[in-house]
Amino acid sequence: MLVLGGGVGGLVAANRLRRLLPRRDRVVLVDREARHLFQPSLLWLAVGTRRPEAIQRPMVRLARTGIEVVRGEIDRLDPAARTVRVDGRELAGDALIVALGVDLAPELVPGLAEAGHNLYTVSGAQAFRDALAGFRAGRVVVLTAVPAYKCPAAPYEAAMLVEWTLRRRGVRRDVSVDLYAAEPGPMGVAGPEVSAQVRQVVEQKGVTYHPMHELASVDPGARRLSFKNGVQADYDLLLYVPPHRAPAVVREAGLTGESGWVSVDRSRFETRHPDVYAIGDVTTVPLAMGKPLPKAGVFAERQAEVVARNIAAAWAGDDRRLTFDGYGECFLETGDGLAGYGGGDFYAEPLPLVRLRPPRRWGHWTKVIFEQRWLRGWF
Repeated sequence: MLVLGGGVGGLVAANRLRRLLPRRDRVVLVDREARHLFQPSLLWLAVGTRRPEAIQRPMVRLARTGIEVVRGEIDRLDPAARTVRVDGRELAGDALIVALGVDLAPELVPGLAEAGHNLYTVSGAQAFRDALAGFRAGRVVVLTAVPAYKCPAAPYEAAMLVEWTLRRRGVRRDVSVDLYAAEPGPMGVAGPEVSAQVRQVVEQKGVTYHPMHELASVDPGARRLSFKNGVQADYDLLLYVPPHRAPAVVREAGLTGESGWVSVDRSRFETRHPDVYAIGDVTTVPLAMGKPLPKAGVFAERQAEVVARNIAAAWAGDDRRLTFDGYGECFLETGDGLAGYGGGDFYAEPLPLVRLRPPRRWGHWTKVIFEQRWLRGWF
């Protein structure tokens, strides 16, 4: 059994398969990183309430559960043969789960990588934290470079956490916080009501919101943003969500379609290749409303459970199969020790049926508990 990728989906799939399959069946997890990162906590790292080591765990610890961990770069993937080449080493599986996530590609926007800090990497969040710690006056900009990206709530949370951090330090009146979004509204897939609620919370914090500003280029020397709608804006400190694309090895394997992502059966996450599955951010699942299912850890986790249990059942000769129901939820950190909580049925038609509870202290602490349980439970 080959699992490609050690993010949320791959981690859950490998652990579940190891528990369900007989010991004679090998479970091999391949990842290029030495440490698993709990990505939701990058928000806290960016504002200095977490240390990098606190939100990561060594992948080698999975060996204690009987999972074989292979660290290396996948340089070839053959879905028809269910084989991969990892740093020149050939691996084959009776079944294959592709959970390779996204490649972050700031280089697709001229000047972006040199101009600011990538919210979705440890190094970017850490560098922004250090810059913010000494920031006393000027303009902080949080932006989404393109309309579609993983963790749809994250940039909105980031802007509010930055505002809160500046307020705690007593420098808020000398700093403006602006959020430039390529999309027309926050978390649009969740529906107009939730989108309006999120926007209201953001603006109540004094964050100036600029929707429908897709980034065209950045001039790092002049600290100037240029958008496709012709608008230009200056910044003093920049935190960004970069464009995403499917990993090159997935594209080169012919697994991606016109969308640029892997098409799957939306109930069982099977690809067109027998015994090859894809889960999480690397996939695309069109919804009735015309937009795809959001790329988010909660969906990757539940898709992994469905796929792992179905593989185990099939190998045991059991005809019963689980299906993914499209349900998901997330927290919305707003600063001040508060967080909203939203969730619902994203497969509902004609629109997802999602509700958002207002920010409360229990929401924040529930997210903290979830973080700790995740890092302890899987490692």
